[in-house]
Amino acid sequence: MSNLDKNKKNITLLIIVASLGYFVDIYDLILFNIIKKESLESLNIDFSTYETVLFRWQMAGMLFGGVLWGIWGDKRGRVSVLFGSILIYSIANIANAFVETLWAYKMWRFIAGLGLAGELGAAITLVAELMPIKKRGIGTMIIVTFGALGAVAAFIVSNHGDSIGYFISSVIGKPIANWQVAYIVGGSLGLVLLALRASTFESSMFENLKESDVNRGSFFSLFKNKIIFKKYIACIVIGLPVWFVVGVLVALSHRFLPAEIAKAIPSKEMVLWSYVGLSLGDLFSGAMSQLFKSRRKVIMFNLIGILVMSSIYLFGPIGSANYYRVIAVLLGAVTGYWALFVTNASEQFGTNIRSTVSATVPNFVRGGVILITGGFEFFENYFHSANISAIIIGIICVSLAIWGTLHIEETFHKDLNYYEK
Repeated sequence: MSNLDKNKKNITLLIIVASLGYFVDIYDLILFNIIKKESLESLNIDFSTYETVLFRWQMAGMLFGGVLWGIWGDKRGRVSVLFGSILIYSIANIANAFVETLWAYKMWRFIAGLGLAGELGAAITLVAELMPIKKRGIGTMIIVTFGALGAVAAFIVSNHGDSIGYFISSVIGKPIANWQVAYIVGGSLGLVLLALRASTFESSMFENLKESDVNRGSFFSLFKNKIIFKKYIACIVIGLPVWFVVGVLVALSHRFLPAEIAKAIPSKEMVLWSYVGLSLGDLFSGAMSQLFKSRRKVIMFNLIGILVMSSIYLFGPIGSANYYRVIAVLLGAVTGYWALFVTNASEQFGTNIRSTVSATVPNFVRGGVILITGGFEFFENYFHSANISAIIIGIICVSLAIWGTLHIEETFHKDLNYYEK
């Protein structure tokens, strides 16, 4: 086998493993929003009070984990991040199935978030550094498109995990609920993935970086140069509208839908349909980026789509249950620029801080859910209207994202083999 054929085979294997990894990542990331009501009620924890609180604990873990894993990836290697992060969130999710107190639930959601923070950034960094310049977007498109379906798997397991639950109950000797099964399955899938991770290999750009004397993984260097800092902030705010849609419009859909519709379509089903749309949107956005040879143009198109679909969802005509299912798919589709968002961030910076950026940018956006949901609840209490509060937060997030898109460079043809000094 020639070196070229071997390299293609290795890259293909990497994309497959990364896609499966992100599938499990999304499964665990979104799982709480699917089983939160069932799990909190079974533990006698007030749902209305703690549904956003526990989600914020998970996102806080991702915020800290993004910095930790990003620096680790630039100092110790991208592959080591994949191993460490998946091990932590797998153990945390299995442990989360057996919590009995609010404090324990908070702790394991935080630790799970800490682990989940490493997966995507390391995978995107590896793909960006190993694939040919003009095909980088295709690799990340495949990873994120397939990975988004992890939310669908989470919904199916949480609703139809009875047979798995019976088996686990026979082993541990006590009854187990579907929400516990969902956590155990997520953690177990992660542990299985560890075996596949053994086949991944390190980026040659990072191997060359280790031989140089350039400073690696310096998180604070992102704040010392005005141009770099502005570009870094721009990369972060571009992703805020995605988690405005996922964390507010979809996860809290019971606050926006008519009462009879909310009973027919619980929040976890809205999550399911939105992630079906998100997967399709990532596929479409990635294809459009390759066609137009641009990241920025496609991102801008999606941002306009988010404003339009959010307005229809919040202030459009009241329809049937199927109408809102379609709306959920379309909301997911217009947020399907996540693959372009993370690819763009990785392409903006040099090899010596690329992992740091690739891990922190998406996780700072996820951590931004703390501010987004907090802002939503503040305006909701002030205006006494969930819909008005949501559109205010949506306009703020989209405006920041448009500013960010206008202040980044187009990176479709950019050579990534360079250092930031």
